[in-house]
Amino acid sequence: MTAPLIEGRDLVLSFGSERVLDQVSLAIYPGEIITLIGPNGAGKSTLVKTLLGLQKADSGEVIRKRGLTTGYVPQKLAIDQVLPMTVKRFLTLTRSASRADCEKVLGQVGAGHVIDAQMSQLSGGENQRVMLARALLLRPNLLVLDEPTQGVDVSGQAELYRLIDEIRAELDCAVLMISHDLHLVMAKTDQVVCFNRHVCCHGQPETVRQHPEYRSLFGSREADAIGIYHHQHDHEHDLSGHVVDGCGHDHSHAHGQSHSHDHAGDHGKTAKEAAGTN
Repeated sequence: MTAPLIEGRDLVLSFGSERVLDQVSLAIYPGEIITLIGPNGAGKSTLVKTLLGLQKADSGEVIRKRGLTTGYVPQKLAIDQVLPMTVKRFLTLTRSASRADCEKVLGQVGAGHVIDAQMSQLSGGENQRVMLARALLLRPNLLVLDEPTQGVDVSGQAELYRLIDEIRAELDCAVLMISHDLHLVMAKTDQVVCFNRHVCCHGQPETVRQHPEYRSLFGSREADAIGIYHHQHDHEHDLSGHVVDGCGHDHSHAHGQSHSHDHAGDHGKTAKEAAGTN
């Protein structure tokens, strides 16, 4: 049986008298994309930071595969807008990388032309792609993205989702992605975890959408409004989401990819069990 890349078991964390993680168990397996959804304040970012070792749980344990390499793109990164810093310099702030390496990862994310641009001059979409490129310099086994489409318009979001799936395929890495957007869940997501300080439900997007706890948490109106994104068009968008000349490629995405794992779930059960019982 394939071992998980990272697994949290019965994680509990409180800030003062407020419990933020309540007996949370979750496992991430090689090659899968998991999208973590939930309302603001649900503890999604805290859970991710705990799994990555950036936050210590009060109890429970986190098990990481030996030699695991993680690329983390945080929700926000404050950069002084008056501080002169090129994209190339930003990519190499905490690690050594040649210009050729930087050009390669920027090319992977469709942002090769910004290597000498100032970080302060980037659009929202360009900034997100540069952040993603920085994580890719590590050639990660696990790519963690906290609100990767923040500040990006809807068409730009679609392009970023397509790009994330391409990166998953190219690197054969797992992806853990945080989102609070209910109107757009990409079709290539293998598992959706509905989270509100504990795992409410877990499964494929359509299954989670119909789950009573999901509908109770977000309301039936919001649940019915959520869209399963199918990306199919004969044109491309630039980094700001504007349409450019047709590329001639078929970018059709269809949901249906599945992974059979004994995922760890909530309250001492596997995640697959949690999907049907929590």
